[in-house]
Amino acid sequence: MTVNELSVECSFDAVCVPDGEREISGAYIGDLLSWVMGRANAGNVWITIMSNVNVIAVASLADVACVILAEGVSLDDELIKTATKKGVNVLKSDLPAFETAMKLSGKVL
Repeated sequence: MTVNELSVECSFDAVCVPDGEREISGAYIGDLLSWVMGRANAGNVWITIMSNVNVIAVASLADVACVILAEGVSLDDELIKTATKKGVNVLKSDLPAFETAMKLSGKVL
């Protein structure tokens, strides 16, 4: 499944999707950035409630397929520009992280 397909199928809002055809190969949930860097796999969907510039940096370093901001968290315009420039796909869900992850069940694994 691609990021674009996931966004449509799960009704996640596209915050910025510079590489919507990126294939997804699993998921990781976490907010401690150092753990995400060491444990998220390339191609994963990363679900978080964090919304600072470090999220974009970690997403890029970990080579995740996309970040899903849970609980209605959003990025400011500068972070959207940074994510786009770095090629980081960002989606948004108004659901809590657990319910967001449940929507992924059977789709990304």
